[in-house]
Amino acid sequence: MDFGVVMQCNPPASRVVELAVSAENRGFSHVWTFDSHVLWQEPNVIYSQILAATRNVTVGPMVTNPLTRDATVTASTFATLNSMFGNRTVCGIGRGDSAVRVLSGKPSTLATLRESIDVIKELGNGRSATINGTTVRFPWAGKSRLDVYGAGYGPKALEMIGQVADGFILQLADPAIVRWTVERVKQAAEAAGRDPAAVSIVVAAPAYVGDDLDHQRDQCRWFGGMVGNHVADLVDKYGGDGAQVPSALTDYIKNRQGYDYNEHGRVGNSHTAFVPDEIIDRFCILGPPERHVERLEELHALGVDQFAVYLQHDGKDTTLDAYGETIIPALAPTVAARS
Repeated sequence: MDFGVVMQCNPPASRVVELAVSAENRGFSHVWTFDSHVLWQEPNVIYSQILAATRNVTVGPMVTNPLTRDATVTASTFATLNSMFGNRTVCGIGRGDSAVRVLSGKPSTLATLRESIDVIKELGNGRSATINGTTVRFPWAGKSRLDVYGAGYGPKALEMIGQVADGFILQLADPAIVRWTVERVKQAAEAAGRDPAAVSIVVAAPAYVGDDLDHQRDQCRWFGGMVGNHVADLVDKYGGDGAQVPSALTDYIKNRQGYDYNEHGRVGNSHTAFVPDEIIDRFCILGPPERHVERLEELHALGVDQFAVYLQHDGKDTTLDAYGETIIPALAPTVAARS
């Protein structure tokens, strides 16, 4: 199992770079960031600084979107970074959440997302793509290699991701929901004639190592609110009876009352009081190191290839230290045995 960190691009950018270096030194292989250019600083600029300050980590957005980022520009950005620093980028992409909604926009259609994934994959790997009837290619990007991972929760999004994406990003760590989503992604890949094992699975969620569970829950309650925005869309589309989307994912938003995207991803977000402790315990990984190891072993057994730690809490450094010193080494023998 690989390990990543997910950060907001809060100023100063030097702190984001510092945490990226710290993560690499502790055994993490990936550094992801939010991509909401209004709420935080511009991630594509910061990626170049992270790559310059590190040796091996792969960087990319969790996640970008096809509305505020033109697909050809996204592909060019990562192909350029690959040319400068070696093939050390990955592109996570979804329909668009905070970057779009903070501007009063709506997420893209799945058709638009699918088209963008195709364009970014082709151009980012030095191949040709057809756009508006015109075939284009980056003549300078022949050596670039770029995987594109799709993020989503609903049945149709999971099907599309399994059909076309290199990987799947699920933003929560509840084993029951991981099992349900991964099965659908893999089934869609197989039905499309792809090797299901070739679709990488990334689970991303807040992880906080320590003993004060009440404090950890309060620090991570924002995550239940963030996921709740996507769940609300699913309930609008599929209903909340559990027929098409598990009740384990949808039931908790019944008392949700709006959301202010200017507080998105913020500890103490005033619009997340509806999120119960039980959801935080399921969606996140909290507690002492042994609890993290236990949950991660369960996720790995479900086919998860990478766990990415959201570092939006007041225990960033202590959590990175605990993962580097205790949790990642503890998992290495188990992962090797099952690989």
